[in-house]
Amino acid sequence: MKIAIATKNNGKLKEFEELAKGTPYEFIKIPENIKDLPPETGSTFYENALIKAEFISKQLGIPAIGDDSGLEVDALNGNPGIFSARYSKTGIDKDNCLKLIKNLDGLQEDKRSARFRCCLVGYFEGKIIQSNGTLEGSIAREFKGTNGFGYDPIFITENGKHLAELEKDEKNTISHRSEAFKKLLIKVSELINKSFEE
Repeated sequence: MKIAIATKNNGKLKEFEELAKGTPYEFIKIPENIKDLPPETGSTFYENALIKAEFISKQLGIPAIGDDSGLEVDALNGNPGIFSARYSKTGIDKDNCLKLIKNLDGLQEDKRSARFRCCLVGYFEGKIIQSNGTLEGSIAREFKGTNGFGYDPIFITENGKHLAELEKDEKNTISHRSEAFKKLLIKVSELINKSFEE
């Protein structure tokens, strides 16, 4: 059974490819002829993930998984949240990180707590499944590491390392996306089996 990953984010695609190894499913990229995903008009991670999953599933006629994830900073009342990818004017990863560092300027370490949150939604023939994952940490004052993407260079994990300093295997054992993906895998099998039985 093929399952489409409803994202155009290359960083997310690479993580999904690693997480999907050894599963009984064939996770595929969106075909090149689908140029754009629908606008993320939802007010929650769940709503945005569902918009993408439903669109791609209906386009391709196969199950699809939509991902919406972001960074929640406690001192900023949970922001940037669903706007994490477009936090700065340019939406470029480095600019997003620089704006966040600036907005937390002067705050001591115990006031810089944050978490990555991931919501995955599977959609197929009107059926919906979902799962969530989080990764607790804090926001650094400087960039470290060359791995990962997004806010990884300024996110300090509970072991004291920046997320961008971790190798992909190490990151995939603790990441918010990994946690959500493992939970969703069980539900995906239930979803597909139900679809074939009906």
